[in-house]
Amino acid sequence: MDNPYSLMFGKEPVQIISRTVQTDEVCNSFSATTPSQQIYMITGVRGSGKTVFMTDIQNRFSKEKDWVTVELNPAKDMLTALAAKLYNNRKITTIIKNAKINLSFYGIGVEIKGVDPITDIEIAIQRILETLKKQNKRVLITIDEATSTPEMKVFASAFQIFVRNDLPVFLLMTGLYENINALQNDKMLTFLYRAPKINLKALNLTSIANNYRDTFGLSEDSSIEMARLTRGYPFAFQVLGYYTFINKGNYKASLDAYREYLDDYVYEKMWSEMSANDRRVVHAMAISKTGKIEEIRRLLSMEPNEFSPYRDRLIKRGLINGDERGFVRFTLPFFEQYALANYFE
Repeated sequence: MDNPYSLMFGKEPVQIISRTVQTDEVCNSFSATTPSQQIYMITGVRGSGKTVFMTDIQNRFSKEKDWVTVELNPAKDMLTALAAKLYNNRKITTIIKNAKINLSFYGIGVEIKGVDPITDIEIAIQRILETLKKQNKRVLITIDEATSTPEMKVFASAFQIFVRNDLPVFLLMTGLYENINALQNDKMLTFLYRAPKINLKALNLTSIANNYRDTFGLSEDSSIEMARLTRGYPFAFQVLGYYTFINKGNYKASLDAYREYLDDYVYEKMWSEMSANDRRVVHAMAISKTGKIEEIRRLLSMEPNEFSPYRDRLIKRGLINGDERGFVRFTLPFFEQYALANYFE
């Protein structure tokens, strides 16, 4: 039997715990006769399952006869890529050809006799979408790991025009908090600021425990203990499961490899992207035995107004949890140990 857990980012593993509530929210919103939203932005810490979540929704819509799904690479000319992928999509290629939309100027399709080629890519896409609307078709565009690049800004501005013209186009984007925030704060893309965000937080520990129990035949207590070792972090769920499978169901024998993998392939990258002061705050949190904000501020010699911006940023980046008034907690398993071992003044 192959290992049912995966160490690969982004690829949908065999063992997966669905986020039913959030998935239904997006699907129901997009599928409505009069959609309440045409865009959702999916954020979360690295390894929180953003790509898997988006792919699940994309796969659902791809099976619907009146839906067309298109995945775009944010590093390329996204509008030209969108036109090309729509033109060559097997579900709708006949519809587009019958509409005699000449895209030969962009090297898409063939010259249409008696029809001038369209030389503005936005107009070309708008013509395609207008044609699809008459046929009751809808288009879902997915973009993984969106960043504030010139290509992304051009695409987002065009998408806003398509929506304003009541065209049947929908968008799912994933991105880290700081990248999505940079896009939303661009003065040319203010409509993104109002777009709903789904912040993927910890998975349900009971669901994780049930999965481990069924996969490895563990007792109730052992499966719960194993689930707690992940803190609900989706990538940790996969890594611990992967090494436990290798160790024939002995999760305690897997802990060293589990922690080392998280350190080397997740936490090192997260740590490098944090500012010096963010690392200082996280280190003080790791030293604190209680998680009390008052104690952490005392260790840092910070006033409340000084500490709050760091607290808020770390919460938004998914590294800490501040739900309990007056306390902050780490969201990632063994991240406090990583901070203690790797902080240098």
